[in-house]
Amino acid sequence: MTLRLSDEQTDALRRRAEREGRSMQQVVLSAVDEYLARHSDDEEVHRLGVEVVRRWKPVLDRLAE
Repeated sequence: MTLRLSDEQTDALRRRAEREGRSMQQVVLSAVDEYLARHSDDEEVHRLGVEVVRRWKPVLDRLAE
C-alpha cells in the first residue's frame, strides 16, 4: 500500500512523531487502529438499535396511537 500525503501533512506527521518519540509509521498505524475501532463501535451500536426497534415494534406502535 502506498499512502500519499501532502507536504503539509507529511511535515505535521513528522513533527508529531518526533514529539511522541515514535516513527511516522507507528503514528499512522495507531491512527488507523483508532479509526477502525471507532467505526466498528458505531456499527455495533447501529446493529443493536435496529434489533431493539424490531423487538419492541409492537409496543412502540401501541404507544404511538
